[in-house]
Amino acid sequence: QVQLVESGGGLVQAGGSARLSCSASGIEFSIHAMGWFRQATGKQRELVAVISNGGRAIKYSDSAKGRFTISRDNRKNLVFLQMNNLRPEDTAVYYCVSDRTWDAISREDGGGIDHWGQGTQVTVSA
Repeated sequence: QVQLVESGGGLVQAGGSARLSCSASGIEFSIHAMGWFRQATGKQRELVAVISNGGRAIKYSDSAKGRFTISRDNRKNLVFLQMNNLRPEDTAVYYCVSDRTWDAISREDGGGIDHWGQGTQVTVSA
Protein backbone atom coordinates (compact mmCIF):
# COMPACT_ATOMS: atom_id res chain seq x y z
CA GLN A 1 0.00 0.00 0.00
CA VAL A 2 3.05 2.22 0.21
CA GLN A 3 3.37 4.59 -2.72
CA LEU A 4 6.25 6.84 -3.64
CA VAL A 5 5.46 8.95 -6.68
CA GLU A 6 8.17 10.98 -8.37
CA SER A 7 7.70 13.97 -10.62
CA GLY A 8 9.79 16.69 -12.21
CA GLY A 9 11.93 14.71 -14.62
CA GLY A 10 12.45 15.69 -18.20
CA LEU A 11 14.94 16.98 -20.72
CA VAL A 12 17.45 19.56 -19.52
CA GLN A 13 20.43 21.19 -21.17
CA ALA A 14 23.86 20.73 -19.66
CA GLY A 15 24.41 23.38 -17.03
CA GLY A 16 20.71 23.66 -16.37
CA SER A 17 18.61 22.73 -13.37
CA ALA A 18 15.74 20.46 -12.43
CA ARG A 19 13.73 19.88 -9.30
CA LEU A 20 12.41 16.43 -8.52
CA SER A 21 9.57 15.84 -6.09
CA CYS A 22 8.43 12.68 -4.35
CA SER A 23 5.04 12.33 -2.73
CA ALA A 24 4.79 9.54 -0.16
CA SER A 25 1.69 7.78 1.10
CA GLY A 26 1.04 4.68 3.17
CA ILE A 27 3.91 5.32 5.57
CA GLU A 28 4.43 7.32 8.71
CA PHE A 29 6.52 9.78 6.80
CA SER A 30 8.11 11.57 9.73
CA ILE A 31 9.85 8.43 11.03
CA HIS A 32 11.21 7.30 7.66
CA ALA A 33 14.46 8.26 6.08
CA MET A 34 14.00 9.29 2.46
CA GLY A 35 16.27 9.56 -0.50
CA TRP A 36 17.06 9.44 -4.17
CA PHE A 37 18.84 6.78 -6.16
CA ARG A 38 19.46 6.71 -9.86
CA GLN A 39 20.22 4.18 -12.54
CA ALA A 40 21.67 5.02 -15.91
CA THR A 41 21.19 2.69 -18.85
CA GLY A 42 23.67 -0.17 -18.63
CA LYS A 43 24.95 0.86 -15.22
CA GLN A 44 24.37 -0.11 -11.62
CA ARG A 45 22.01 1.87 -9.48
CA GLU A 46 23.69 4.31 -7.15
CA LEU A 47 22.92 6.52 -4.23
CA VAL A 48 22.42 10.19 -5.04
CA ALA A 49 21.24 11.71 -1.78
CA VAL A 50 19.52 10.56 1.39
CA ILE A 51 18.06 12.43 4.35
CA SER A 52 17.14 11.24 7.82
CA ASN A 53 13.63 11.38 9.20
CA GLY A 54 14.19 14.67 10.97
CA GLY A 55 16.42 16.13 8.27
CA ARG A 56 19.54 16.45 10.41
CA ALA A 57 21.60 13.74 8.70
CA ILE A 58 22.23 14.03 4.97
CA LYS A 59 24.47 12.04 2.68
CA TYR A 60 25.38 12.88 -0.91
CA SER A 61 27.34 11.02 -3.50
CA ASP A 62 30.60 12.67 -4.51
CA SER A 63 29.04 13.56 -7.84
CA ALA A 64 26.00 15.20 -6.25
CA LYS A 65 27.88 17.09 -3.57
CA GLY A 66 27.91 20.81 -4.25
CA ARG A 67 25.39 20.55 -7.09
CA PHE A 68 22.34 18.77 -5.65
CA THR A 69 20.30 19.50 -2.55
CA ILE A 70 17.90 17.12 -0.85
CA SER A 71 15.17 18.42 1.42
CA ARG A 72 11.90 17.25 2.93
CA ASP A 73 8.64 18.65 4.17
CA ASN A 74 7.26 16.39 6.86
CA ARG A 75 3.97 18.26 7.03
CA LYS A 76 3.24 17.46 3.39
CA ASN A 77 4.95 14.05 3.04
CA LEU A 78 7.25 15.40 0.36
CA VAL A 79 10.92 15.01 -0.42
CA PHE A 80 12.75 17.05 -3.05
CA LEU A 81 15.94 16.91 -5.02
CA GLN A 82 17.14 20.20 -6.43
CA MET A 83 19.69 19.53 -9.15
CA ASN A 84 21.86 22.34 -10.48
CA ASN A 85 24.67 22.46 -13.01
CA LEU A 86 23.49 19.25 -14.60
CA ARG A 87 25.85 17.17 -16.70
CA PRO A 88 25.17 14.58 -19.39
CA GLU A 89 26.42 11.88 -17.03
CA ASP A 90 23.52 12.75 -14.70
CA THR A 91 21.18 11.21 -17.26
CA ALA A 92 19.35 8.39 -15.50
CA VAL A 93 16.10 7.22 -14.04
CA TYR A 94 15.80 8.76 -10.61
CA TYR A 95 14.02 6.79 -7.90
CA CYS A 96 12.54 8.00 -4.66
CA VAL A 97 13.20 5.62 -1.77
CA SER A 98 12.04 5.22 1.81
CA ASP A 99 13.27 3.16 4.72
CA ARG A 100 12.86 3.04 8.47
CA THR A 101 16.59 2.51 9.04
CA TRP A 102 19.45 4.80 8.14
CA ASP A 103 21.85 1.90 7.66
CA ALA A 104 19.70 0.47 4.88
CA ILE A 105 18.96 3.64 3.00
CA SER A 106 22.53 4.92 3.11
CA ARG A 107 24.02 1.88 1.37
CA GLU A 108 25.61 2.85 -1.93
CA ASP A 109 23.85 0.14 -3.92
CA GLY A 110 20.42 0.52 -2.36
CA GLY A 111 20.25 -3.08 -1.24
CA GLY A 112 17.67 -3.70 1.44
CA ILE A 113 15.67 -0.51 1.01
CA ASP A 114 12.06 -1.06 1.94
CA HIS A 115 10.27 1.07 -0.63
CA TRP A 116 10.98 2.31 -4.13
CA GLY A 117 9.09 4.65 -6.38
CA GLN A 118 8.50 4.00 -10.06
CA GLY A 119 11.19 6.42 -11.17
CA THR A 120 11.33 9.54 -13.28
CA GLN A 121 13.61 9.99 -16.27
CA VAL A 122 16.10 12.86 -16.29
CA THR A 123 17.93 13.42 -19.55
CA VAL A 124 20.71 15.98 -19.80
CA SER A 125 21.76 16.99 -23.29
CA ALA A 126 25.22 18.26 -24.10
